[in-house]
Amino acid sequence: MPPSRPPRLDALGEFEQSLLLAIVHLGDGAYGVTIRREIEHRTGHDVALGAIYTSLGRLERKGLVKSRFSDPLPERGGRARRYFTLKPSGAQALRESRRRLSAMWQGLESDLRRTRS
Repeated sequence: MPPSRPPRLDALGEFEQSLLLAIVHLGDGAYGVTIRREIEHRTGHDVALGAIYTSLGRLERKGLVKSRFSDPLPERGGRARRYFTLKPSGAQALRESRRRLSAMWQGLESDLRRTRS
């Protein structure tokens, strides 16, 4: 009988990695708008807020993040914010994703310098 492997996590896409990393960078201040700003600041790419919330919902269903609602803001019509936190499984998925990409990159730098347009 072959040795058992740990359960396989689905590979993270680049955008999912960016979301999870932004949550880690932001700590307790990670909600939709701040996550968007963090990604845009670090990558230089505009990100649609709808794409962020859709992907965060998917990451929560996968069990990689958890969310909580704040109290409503103390202004007229103030709304609650939905804050996101990385779960241990999310941290493990990031580590695994980094490991896989590092393994794929290993030994390629010189090959990339030799490629032609």
